[in-house]
Amino acid sequence: MIIHQLSKAEAVDIVLKTQLLNTKPKIGSGNNKFSADKLLFSEIIDKLGYIQIDTISVINRAHHHVLWSRDCNYKEKHLHDLQTKDKLVFEYWTHAMSYIPIKDYRFSLHRMKNFYTPKSQWLKCRYEQSKKYFTPVLEKIKDEGMLSSGSFENAEGHKAGNWWQWKPIKTALEYLFWRGDLMVAERRGFQKYYDLTERVLPDNIDTTLPSEKELNRFFILKALSSMGVATEKEIQKFMQPGKNIISDLQVTDRKTTQKTINEMCENGESVQVVIEGDKKSINFSLSNSLKIVDTKKSFVDKIHIISPFDNLIIQRDRTKRLFDFEYTIECYVPESKRKYGYFVLPIIWNNKFVARIDCKADRKSRTLLIKNIVFEKKFKEFENFVPHFNKQLKNFSEFNNCDKIMLDKCTPSKAKRFLQ
Repeated sequence: MIIHQLSKAEAVDIVLKTQLLNTKPKIGSGNNKFSADKLLFSEIIDKLGYIQIDTISVINRAHHHVLWSRDCNYKEKHLHDLQTKDKLVFEYWTHAMSYIPIKDYRFSLHRMKNFYTPKSQWLKCRYEQSKKYFTPVLEKIKDEGMLSSGSFENAEGHKAGNWWQWKPIKTALEYLFWRGDLMVAERRGFQKYYDLTERVLPDNIDTTLPSEKELNRFFILKALSSMGVATEKEIQKFMQPGKNIISDLQVTDRKTTQKTINEMCENGESVQVVIEGDKKSINFSLSNSLKIVDTKKSFVDKIHIISPFDNLIIQRDRTKRLFDFEYTIECYVPESKRKYGYFVLPIIWNNKFVARIDCKADRKSRTLLIKNIVFEKKFKEFENFVPHFNKQLKNFSEFNNCDKIMLDKCTPSKAKRFLQ
């Protein structure tokens, strides 16, 4: 079997292009049903495989931020319409709760099936807690149409809480959603409205249960199409949780994945790749991906302000391996132990991570507060960087509905005079 050699720069070039950060998706022609912008963002989600949904809102939420990072013309209405009016995306599990192309619906059926007979203790507990509410919840939605959890009265003695303290009705709604009886028909703000799957899912969507081989091929092709270059472990984690706390969400095993990847290499669909300086890691790439390498024509002056939940960096070990950039989201870390800030966003320039910025959008004053910006220790090109950064920061501020920017702290301090 031929093993292809890539330099680190070539590997990074493939990754950024397949992630649509240094190139645009090709929009299919001849579809007059949807506008060009809707097709664009639908294609972005399809190419990336999924867009993770997140609740943190110190700036615009991650699922909006990821799309904006690929095209600054993105508006929140685009994603709302793709889900609610156009029905080109739906919500379900990948490695976390995500927006997924609706055409890929059938590849979630194995997970839905697992929820009928849960194995993990975490799910068994939630099933037992809420199963008596399944029938009345379904009947109420059938009679009244799509409803939010707020449409149901709290069970006596229970109060709404966080993920671990849901009231039984909320748990029932989510469980029926996970099981496939319900779908999220719409979000108003961040509030979910559930409806019967038969009333949400378009009639033309394939709902046949894929075979194990089909399922594995789907996950591998999606992973490599999105990530560009990845190890077997990274492929396995792409659309499945990294931890086994909810084993029911794991629908492919490593042995089957390994076998399918080898078959794809033998028939020429994918190739083995070794990256310069990392000969211990065997990577895989789609054969066509190697043809897009052209480091000389990369967008050398393009700056990306990246969400912590962006598909590019969601696997932190991979980010360190490919980009030599160590990143941890510190909002889950006690304040006294934070090194950079609460919600730090990595910044890419010239295909390298050059800084990280801790932001907060003050909606009342319409001000983007930059609490802290820290440049990588080896970075020296401040004068060249700043004009490009100022332009993108202005775009980012507008994306967050802010018209003022305030800078507090900067490291190294000498860089502050350039930024101001």
